[in-house]
Amino acid sequence: MSDGAPASPPGAPTPPPAVAALTDGEWHRLHPATPVLKGGIALVVLLGIVVNNARDWAIELFLPGGRRGGSDEGDPFGYVVDQGWIGFVLLGIVVVIAALVGLFYLSWRMNTFRVTEEIVEVRSGVVFRTNRRARLDRIQGINIQRPLLARVFGAARLEVNQAGDDANVVLAYLRGAAADDLRREILRRASGARRPETTSALAGDDPANRGGAAPVLDGAPGTPPVAHRTGLGGVVEQRAHEFLAPELDPREADPDSVVRIEPGRLIGSVLLSGYTLFIVAAAIAVAISVAVTGEYFLLFAMLPALLGSGGFFVNRISKSLRFSIASTRDGIRIGYGLFSTTNETLPPGRIHSVKVSQPLLWRPFGWWEISINRASRSSANGADGQNNTSILPVGDMADVRRVLEFVLPELVGVAAADADTEEALVAPTEPFTEEALVASTDRVAADQIASDPVGAARGFRENAGEHAARTVSIIEQGLTAKGDDGGFTVSPRRAAVLRWFSWRRNGFRSAPGAVLLRTGAVWRRLVVVPLPRMQSVALRQGPLLRRLRLAEVTVHTVQGPITAQIGALDENDALEFFHAAGRDAVGAARADRTHRWLSAAVSGESAEGAAPARTDAAAPAGTPDEAAAGPVTDGAGERP
Repeated sequence: MSDGAPASPPGAPTPPPAVAALTDGEWHRLHPATPVLKGGIALVVLLGIVVNNARDWAIELFLPGGRRGGSDEGDPFGYVVDQGWIGFVLLGIVVVIAALVGLFYLSWRMNTFRVTEEIVEVRSGVVFRTNRRARLDRIQGINIQRPLLARVFGAARLEVNQAGDDANVVLAYLRGAAADDLRREILRRASGARRPETTSALAGDDPANRGGAAPVLDGAPGTPPVAHRTGLGGVVEQRAHEFLAPELDPREADPDSVVRIEPGRLIGSVLLSGYTLFIVAAAIAVAISVAVTGEYFLLFAMLPALLGSGGFFVNRISKSLRFSIASTRDGIRIGYGLFSTTNETLPPGRIHSVKVSQPLLWRPFGWWEISINRASRSSANGADGQNNTSILPVGDMADVRRVLEFVLPELVGVAAADADTEEALVAPTEPFTEEALVASTDRVAADQIASDPVGAARGFRENAGEHAARTVSIIEQGLTAKGDDGGFTVSPRRAAVLRWFSWRRNGFRSAPGAVLLRTGAVWRRLVVVPLPRMQSVALRQGPLLRRLRLAEVTVHTVQGPITAQIGALDENDALEFFHAAGRDAVGAARADRTHRWLSAAVSGESAEGAAPARTDAAAPAGTPDEAAAGPVTDGAGERP
């Protein structure tokens, strides 16, 4: 990080000495229990199988009427004893165990990591060495997993997510008490904030030189450090405290603002899913077949499917228990899990599109699901047990509103402003153009910008929250409205040939910093694409669409479960949308600062980490036959 970066806002937390020692730029080793958690369990299971088989042979040997010499066919232990090889076998087992333990230890010694001001780097491997680096300004999220066995050892797995497949950097395993603090420090550095040197905690500092700061004691994640007894009793007490601690640190977010899922609603949503419909349809088909043919063996064929379905339902429900989502200083934090827990923080600007959907069976209950597209691929499954793109597996309208309030300000905040005005606010030493003054009149008075640029910047950012709130209101209207309600441009009546039931809901509209695509009459869906995250926009018109004077528009973002596409639009409306979306996306990308979300503090100073002004051209004019606007932002690998 450059020395010219601005200082972090007042009150920025100083990392505990233990975390400061891990982020001093030097190489460190992982948790001592890492070999056991990674591969030792498999060795223990293998030894258990061997001992179990040997136990059966020994019991049969000493029981009345048991073995009296000779070897049973297929019994390796009886054969070894009869041949007099038992000593050699035991020696071989000891040698193999010693060799494996030595390899595990050597692997642990060779697996090191370091955290600097710019990167997180991991080195591993004994014979074949591997080196992975994650640039802090390209981090897409940080995931902390605490499997049940790892929680017994007080360990946690920290995964730094980057854009692309197989690009993540994994620290497995760390001491669980320090994992959350380490994530917080990594995200602070990734944000572009800089802590004053006088308050930084460096490894090896004397606590007396830091104002008498006391060393951090191990405590449960989400609670203040707690002193424990020494010895085995102290370890047991500490582990129990960690298991009973709340999953989300109350200091990270106001408990009243955290969105949670009620167990009854969670179970109901799983039972009313599309998979349940498939199982019910299959059961009805089998019942009809049995009634017609009289072949009852078909019922036994359904038994494995029913058992597998039970496991599927239990897995999905258990994965979503203790689900919570909250807005924190460093982004959206999502946590879930009962015995094995997972929580992930998504920094601002890492969500590329948002989809709010409602299956048909959920409509009587008013339940919705929110999913996202993101540039990274976490190795952990999401809260629904399937993927890591669902940030709200199920919720009512109040939950949807609160989650959108978490997500949308990070998507539309600065991007809601005109690019030229925002650049001038960030760097007020540059002269304001007349166009910038005119464009800013609906947010900050032009005379205020000219006379007091610092105050204008502060007012601009205060008004950004109001614009985001209006965007949330617009989205709420798009969930259930039809026709042109909510300001949507919908398909013409002739589109009913292709959209029998949904042509009245099939539409689009723009919002501050985003475009909204509304589709589906049976399965409702609303897609929101932040303008800074758009990569290109395409307009297509095949022979049938050309005959009906219709067209299709696709907004391209990173690859994911969400496809931002809307078809059966009037060709003139589609062409207007095509040009407007490309033009607005270029301006929003120029104003976007979310890749260093704390670097451009409102202080009248220009942050070196701020993104340079964009010079991309607007979407080129083209014919409806086939046109595509050029990339309006860098690709996922270049810009988060």
